[in-house]
Amino acid sequence: MPVHRTGNPRLQLYSTVRIFVQTYIYETYMTADDLFRALADPTRLRCLLLLASQGELCVCELTHALAVIQPKISRHLAMLRELGIVLDRREGLWIHYRLNPKLPAWAREILNTTARANANAEPYARDRERLKGTPNRPPVRCVS
Repeated sequence: MPVHRTGNPRLQLYSTVRIFVQTYIYETYMTADDLFRALADPTRLRCLLLLASQGELCVCELTHALAVIQPKISRHLAMLRELGIVLDRREGLWIHYRLNPKLPAWAREILNTTARANANAEPYARDRERLKGTPNRPPVRCVS
């Protein structure tokens, strides 16, 4: 019996291929070169260390914590998302970012170790202090 699908078949195929390709790339092709290139920029490193220690954060929280303008934060987060290091989700006006749970174990360990080893170092400790004072923080949600 034929399967009847609603909607545009090209869009369905594109969506299916896109999801497969993204999943394949994230799970298979994260290289040390990719990760260390991402970590080489101070803004990206600060974002990743906050995400590693705090879990999920909104762009507005990262902007406040790092004291950097929103377009710069968003540009760096977009690069991290394209590399598959972080994932995003939209909730109303807020876009939340978190580390990709499908990061290879070695990459996650590098981020977690770096976050722990630099917990009291500047500017990372200052970033966490500013994060606590972020006005109008979005509500904390459980992300699975």
